[in-house]
Amino acid sequence: MNDYMKTNVIMTRPMGQFEVLQRTSDGFFDANALLIQWNKQDGVAQRKMIEYLESKKTKEFIEALENDTTLRGKTEVGDFKAVIKIKGKTTKNGRVADKVYLHPFCFIDFCMWLNPTFKLQVIKFVYDELIKYRHLAGDNYNVLTAAISKLPDCDYKATAKAIQWIVFNRTGKELRQQATQRELSEISDIENKLAYAIDMGFINNQAQLICTMRKMYNDKYQKF
Repeated sequence: MNDYMKTNVIMTRPMGQFEVLQRTSDGFFDANALLIQWNKQDGVAQRKMIEYLESKKTKEFIEALENDTTLRGKTEVGDFKAVIKIKGKTTKNGRVADKVYLHPFCFIDFCMWLNPTFKLQVIKFVYDELIKYRHLAGDNYNVLTAAISKLPDCDYKATAKAIQWIVFNRTGKELRQQATQRELSEISDIENKLAYAIDMGFINNQAQLICTMRKMYNDKYQKF
């Protein structure tokens, strides 16, 4: 496992009147946490996780996700699973609920399965988050280019390609435009850190900049 994947923080994020839990390590959402909130509402049809997971359409969708090599390529070494179940347990403080982590694509499908009228909230949630991170990545890119201009031998093209290698492990046209929310967030974070390092005088030329990004790449992809 590389350093990039070691840290696993659970983020609480608002989605309409609900709070959704997302792991930072892989972007998976806890669908059961949302289901518990859903079933506590007045006047809604009670839903069961097994009904979603065992339906024919869900199984076909999960199979499609797990057979998608582009998605598998972004996970750690081993079989890619779109659904990860963690059995709850009884503690001295009470019962800890089961966790059912779903790939973001599967989580969106699950949310829409809960109720057709919930579909609009889900679409707005996904759209707003993608737009927010896309704008943030763009803003930080402008900050980075301004910082790079201070280097005596600045090379904008080489820097942009190096960032693509770190985030996507490849280079190519339109990668930023096709990036996921997680990838856009990573781009923004890298741009912000590099701009800070340049402005503070830790990086003084293009060679040092490339060396710093090469270390970022190795830290992320080097296997232990």
